[in-house]
Amino acid sequence: MTDWRAVGYGFVTQLILGIVAFALPGIGHVGAGLIGGFVAGYVSGGGILRGVWHGLLAGAVGGLLLALLVAVLAIPLGLVGALPLALGGIGIALGLVFVAFLLALDSAVAGAVGGLVAEF
Repeated sequence: MTDWRAVGYGFVTQLILGIVAFALPGIGHVGAGLIGGFVAGYVSGGGILRGVWHGLLAGAVGGLLLALLVAVLAIPLGLVGALPLALGGIGIALGLVFVAFLLALDSAVAGAVGGLVAEF
């Protein structure tokens, strides 16, 4: 069962560190994902697999929110012709959902470590 409190802690940690990470582009954002995933895995406890799941969810929640925001902004642009229809709306949203889960893999790995540390 998913511990949404752990996912929330991981997401908020990633959000705060992600904002601070603009001082160190690239490195800072990867670090934010790793630390947020670790927090989610540690708070959820229960071992490696539980940590992987919660770290993945914590990393993906931010990406999914970003995908939703971009899709909402892209639909009107596609309708007025500012974006080609193939790039507007649902196509962008589905692409961003895929990228969100792909980029959440570092959070999942860190969540596994956090779940393992919580066991001890």
